[in-house]
Amino acid sequence: MEEDYGHLEIRLRELLEEKGLNRYQLSLKAAMNWKQVDHYCNNDITRLDTFVLCKLCTVLGCRIQDLIVFVPADKKEDS
Repeated sequence: MEEDYGHLEIRLRELLEEKGLNRYQLSLKAAMNWKQVDHYCNNDITRLDTFVLCKLCTVLGCRIQDLIVFVPADKKEDS
């Protein structure tokens, strides 16, 4: 049996709403493929790219802890 260690949640969708940007605008400002932005918005990634995270934080004017949140295994996800 595999032990649950929790997971990382990427809050890109929420940050985009706060900043009044859409995914296409972010993809242009961060020089990223829109599909890659979409994957980050949907938490549909398996490996984090530190360069991409730096680009996102720079463009959004946020800190890494605003973008990525650790959800412990015993904590229920807010849906």
